[in-house]
Amino acid sequence: MFKLKSLILKSRVIQSPMAGCTDLAFRLHARQYGMEFAFLEMVSSEAMVRDNAKTRNLLKSDPSDRPLGAQLVGCRPEIMAEAASIIEDMGFDWLDLNLGCPVPKITGPGGGSALLAEPDKAGQIFNAVRQRVKKIPLTVKMRKGFSDPSGAEAVRIARMAEDAGFDAVAVHGRTRVQGYSGTADWEAIGKVKQAVKIPVIGNGDVNSGADALRLMETSGCDAVMIGRGALGNPWIYRAIAQSIDNQSPADHKPSFFERKEAALKHFELTLATEGEKMGVLKSRKILCWYFKNCPGAAELRNKINTAETAAAMRSIVENYEVRNGQP
Repeated sequence: MFKLKSLILKSRVIQSPMAGCTDLAFRLHARQYGMEFAFLEMVSSEAMVRDNAKTRNLLKSDPSDRPLGAQLVGCRPEIMAEAASIIEDMGFDWLDLNLGCPVPKITGPGGGSALLAEPDKAGQIFNAVRQRVKKIPLTVKMRKGFSDPSGAEAVRIARMAEDAGFDAVAVHGRTRVQGYSGTADWEAIGKVKQAVKIPVIGNGDVNSGADALRLMETSGCDAVMIGRGALGNPWIYRAIAQSIDNQSPADHKPSFFERKEAALKHFELTLATEGEKMGVLKSRKILCWYFKNCPGAAELRNKINTAETAAAMRSIVENYEVRNGQP
């Protein structure tokens, strides 16, 4: 069990927000495979306040898509606070602030992981948002540092969040400079855990139940946040939850048939939530997640990327077979 204020989760496995990935279809699909809690894609605080149409689309949900969290990114305290108030009024179950995104279009203006190097501004944002969010859990997700690999920047920011009254912090064990290269430093997450009394959620390089157990053992973190390890792998949620509950790895290796079945389910949900034109475009990436490292995956990817209709794309996947290691 994992508890933040009035939010009580049976599982200590949290799906992280991932731009271009954790959309409505992804979440509805993953819930069928055991995902309990997810964040939707991060949204810009500036766009939220302007009621931007594209941002409204990112926030779309469904009654069955609960419990659900939202994540804000930005660097202006008053705008972050206003956007946070809107999020709470919309009925989301959890609000997270993004201090982890490493991409230049976010860090360039001063948002995301750039705030790790500007603790005074981060503190202003924390205090402004805390004053506006009263009912739902409020957290911050950060990297271990901007360029300092020691983890000291994450410790400092986590203490500031705790002092501001935040309910938990999530830490990804890489610096902004690393991006997604190298390996996640779980010991740095442990330094944050030792520095604060509020719950710490560990993130980075968790691709299996065995990984989750090692992360928790190394860092002492209270819950595990899954990122890219869930792409094309919805079985990961139950595997990690069972591993944590039983303190023994319980990983599931899906068969080729299970991969195909899951891919087609995800595809149909994407069409249903996005319409055919956008659904086909999005599915060029999504379908390839499920068959990564399978024999003939490169040829399959080429076919999928040239398909222009849902019928053509569906046929390509349905007719993709592997016999004796060959497609």
